[in-house]
Amino acid sequence: MAVPALRRGLRTLGTLLITLSAISPASSVFIIAPGVLAGAGSGAFLSFLAAGVVGVFMAFVYAELSSAFPLSGGEYAIVARTLGRLPGFLVLGMMMITQLLIVAVIALGVGTYLSVLLPGLPGPTVAAATCVLAAVVAVFDIKLNAWVTGIFLAVELLALGVVSALGLLHPARAFGELVSHPVTSTGPATIGAIAIATSVAIFAYNGYGSAVYFGEETQNASRGIARAILLALGITVLAELVPVTAVLLGAPDLGALFGAENMMSYFISTQGGSTLDTVISLAIALAIVNAVLAIVLISSRLVFSSGRDRAWPAAVNRALSAVHPRFGTPWIATLGTGLIAAPLCYVDQQLLVVVTSTSIVAVYLALCLSAIRGRRTGATAHAQYRMPLFPVAPVLALAALAFVVYQNALDEKVGRPSLIVTVGMVLLALLYYVLVLRRRGGWQLVEPEQT
Repeated sequence: MAVPALRRGLRTLGTLLITLSAISPASSVFIIAPGVLAGAGSGAFLSFLAAGVVGVFMAFVYAELSSAFPLSGGEYAIVARTLGRLPGFLVLGMMMITQLLIVAVIALGVGTYLSVLLPGLPGPTVAAATCVLAAVVAVFDIKLNAWVTGIFLAVELLALGVVSALGLLHPARAFGELVSHPVTSTGPATIGAIAIATSVAIFAYNGYGSAVYFGEETQNASRGIARAILLALGITVLAELVPVTAVLLGAPDLGALFGAENMMSYFISTQGGSTLDTVISLAIALAIVNAVLAIVLISSRLVFSSGRDRAWPAAVNRALSAVHPRFGTPWIATLGTGLIAAPLCYVDQQLLVVVTSTSIVAVYLALCLSAIRGRRTGATAHAQYRMPLFPVAPVLALAALAFVVYQNALDEKVGRPSLIVTVGMVLLALLYYVLVLRRRGGWQLVEPEQT
């Protein structure tokens, strides 16, 4: 039986454009960064800086593992081939839940920023429609989608440039204050608050490793995917850290900034006027739509791979692994991703954040262990990219991630519930593996042709 194969229509640049669009630096700055600011205050600069350091370590890990296994299954396919099938399936279980939820989390931002122009817009309905529209577009040729996301990406980077200029050209405080005397709305920012906010900042940068999901659609993937991952991280850190720093430096009143319902809108309207705020809000809405499209592209590859690896009942596997005869894309998996994400847009947004905020930390931990074990067993010996100074990157990343987990365990509001939910997802995946997959004879890992 022939292995379902996707069409190799991307070069490294196309993969990079989709990856950056999925990260969506503008969406991160306008939707996720306010959560970091609310928790760490002006210490958010240190949170984003620390997250960038963790990002460098993880980018090295992702690049080497992706070079060895440029597969559309992404993280679970890598973990399964280095740590074993059970750990791989546990990662798949987490990713299947969180990826679909992340689509909804990001889509909810569309209504928020369009409401600046159209007050009273029903946010969840707009988000659900965005998910469905993105899924329809994502069915088309991957090369076309790369160009679409690239054009929208240019618009959001321009918007971030404007925000940066507003703060950097008219600073209200010295840069040194962000480092030596970080403050929150209630007083000095504590190390614990900055550390907890770092886990959110890690989530804001997250996505550079998702280039691996296009490994079966990228030419010379073993080299190109690693290059795309490293470039994506560098561009993302620059595109997010600079505007966040600019907002903290340029805001006339930090207390008013931290207390604002929409922090970024408050900053822009204060510094540039209401008209500029409207224009930037529309640009951000466009960026979020672009992010939803890119994340649907990524999530559908995960869903497609899970069907090809026969993780579900036979009929479901056949549908999910279907490839469109004209476009060479996983069309049923793509449409299914959008249709499942749409109703999730009506779930309480705080619940969505709790479910997704620490699962990525668990996946990162698994990848670090995969990098170490892959070197020891020779499973990654064929990788064309090798991280420098091994095992410094995975070991330091493990230490940083363990500290983030510890700090989240101390946070009763979001961190601890999120950790509990992550453990729950792992247990559900474990039960399915033991009661279903093992009983029917195991879980098949397909080895598609690599070029």
